[in-house]
Amino acid sequence: MKFKINREVFLLPLQQIVNVIEKRQTMPILSNILLKMNAGILTLTGSDLEIQLIVEVSIDNSEVSEITVPARKILDIIRLLPAESQIDIQLDNEKLKIVSGRSRFSLTTLEAVNYPEFDEKNAHTTMLLPISQLNKALNKTLFCMANQDVRYYLNGILVTVTNQQLKLVASDGHRLALFNESLTEVKDIETSFIIPRKGVIELNRLLSESDQLLSLQLATSNVRLDFERLSFSVKLIDAKYPDFSKVFQQDFKSVIAVNRKDFKDALTRVSILSNEKFKGVSLNFSDSNLKVAAYNPDHEEAEENVPIDYSGEAFVIAFNAQYLLDAVSNLESDVIHVSLSSNMSACVIEDPIDASYQYIVMPMRL
Repeated sequence: MKFKINREVFLLPLQQIVNVIEKRQTMPILSNILLKMNAGILTLTGSDLEIQLIVEVSIDNSEVSEITVPARKILDIIRLLPAESQIDIQLDNEKLKIVSGRSRFSLTTLEAVNYPEFDEKNAHTTMLLPISQLNKALNKTLFCMANQDVRYYLNGILVTVTNQQLKLVASDGHRLALFNESLTEVKDIETSFIIPRKGVIELNRLLSESDQLLSLQLATSNVRLDFERLSFSVKLIDAKYPDFSKVFQQDFKSVIAVNRKDFKDALTRVSILSNEKFKGVSLNFSDSNLKVAAYNPDHEEAEENVPIDYSGEAFVIAFNAQYLLDAVSNLESDVIHVSLSSNMSACVIEDPIDASYQYIVMPMRL
């Protein structure tokens, strides 16, 4: 193996790959990046057996060879070299030699033949999706995923494609995010799968606002997405996601219009004096006014009034302030709509201009 490459060309794929690799591995070789050269293409592969990322880089060399090198060491070396520097890389006696300017490095390697193959079986469904649309869908939902919940199906995002609609759902049991938007490139496809939390976070890092299409290939136990010289594969959560549609089928009180910025600012300020553990704030709805209030065990209090478009019966309800802030921060219009269920068991927060996403937050007791 011998090739020359520009630092900037090499650095980005290395950074992308290292994000996938776990710091602590049961197999030492999984701490390495697999480098393959073939027909002028350098392929970098990183995996933790649950996620695999492959990145292709064009180089001026037609040699065929492969080797694995320590992922974080090679990244740190390339990252700390001067910008735009040229790098000479060569395999010599099972050591990877890296030369750039006055710098010389020698890294240990492991044989590529021992690098474990990612379990990718034949795909049964293939579709094309706009990169920007999937990126937006993940941005609007991923913060609602559970983290290490015993209900393991909540530790990820449900992706459903049906009736030319892309639907993403995330929930941690206390709140729920729903994204639903039409697909123009997909026809006659009905499918559903759950991407685990780490896969969602890494995929969100890789996606951009590009208008190009990505290829999604779905198999029984994994999904693969190919885009922009990247190939991202992740094993799916084998479970059935609970029927969340019943939450939206409740009777709701009249829609209350609230200025998004005023509401967000009030929540941010008032939550400073909320209970540090539960982050609870009370919302007191009355004629044309919303009072946001909080108190803590130290007998400190905070309250702020926000004008609203409401003329119904007064009522008080409490929520986790951070859950409300997460939802409000992901809406974009100046005025948002807040609806409370008749039995006061759920609050729907939505954007009146863009109906593609909705948030549900469950109340709490103070």
